[in-house]
Amino acid sequence: MIIEIRRYRLKPGRREEFIQFFEATNRKALRDAGMQDFGPMRDLENPDLVHWSRAFDSLEQREAVKDAFYGGPVWAEIEPIVMPMIEIFEASVVETTQGFEGFIQTSKL
Repeated sequence: MIIEIRRYRLKPGRREEFIQFFEATNRKALRDAGMQDFGPMRDLENPDLVHWSRAFDSLEQREAVKDAFYGGPVWAEIEPIVMPMIEIFEASVVETTQGFEGFIQTSKL
């Protein structure tokens, strides 16, 4: 399984607004596009950080899903709302080890 671990530094004071939008709109859009998402998660040490992850079965699926999502009409509606909240974001792309898939299946995320 391929996972993107994403970290967003939001503009000061925008974290709760970002989380509310993510939970109300962005999560459904990501799942409808074929992504599994985990988060958002509040950073306990920095009030302007949010962490979240999204998962894919393979690198090929990741590229296909991302291309379709970011090239489609849903992102065109979401982008002007969410991007002004974000100061900077980082993403790491990782591959899970053998036992991880069992955790995902039993955790019911």
